[in-house]
Amino acid sequence: MVYCFLADGFEETEAIAPVDMLRRAGVTVKTVGIGKSVITGSHGISVICDLTDSELRLTDELDGVILPGGMPGTLNLDASQTVHSAVDFAVSHQKLVCAICAAPSILGRKGLLSGKKAIAFPGFEKELEGAIISKDPVVKDGVFITAKGAGVAVDFGLEIVAALVSRAKSDEIRSSIQCR
Repeated sequence: MVYCFLADGFEETEAIAPVDMLRRAGVTVKTVGIGKSVITGSHGISVICDLTDSELRLTDELDGVILPGGMPGTLNLDASQTVHSAVDFAVSHQKLVCAICAAPSILGRKGLLSGKKAIAFPGFEKELEGAIISKDPVVKDGVFITAKGAGVAVDFGLEIVAALVSRAKSDEIRSSIQCR
């Protein structure tokens, strides 16, 4: 099970593309609304979430968490104790922690990226405390997958598929959707 957290002001592409790629790969993924079930993105697109943060239960079935960026979505995620608890649970259980655009800043401020290769939206690199800033648009280092922004959201999702299923499945999906 993968949880993709959505808070008002999230970047729609950065959430929907990875969820889509994971579901194509057969991975169970649930969108989790922070504070309510209908969350509106930074471009006015509303999403009905699979569950709300008050319904979330962290168990050994967790395979990973996804934090999409966007503003003020990232700030709203960072203000959620549920998001912090889920990230901490994932890290302590060696599960994937995936963040894109501004959202890697949440991980950086928690000190989780220290000594790890990571990337974020340009201008947010300073928030990745102690990280080795990569030039790659999507970076995996240990349990962390970080990405630059909406333009690489499909690649971000496919990197998560590669980590959870296989590189072959990721490549198969990439080919099937005509993605370079």
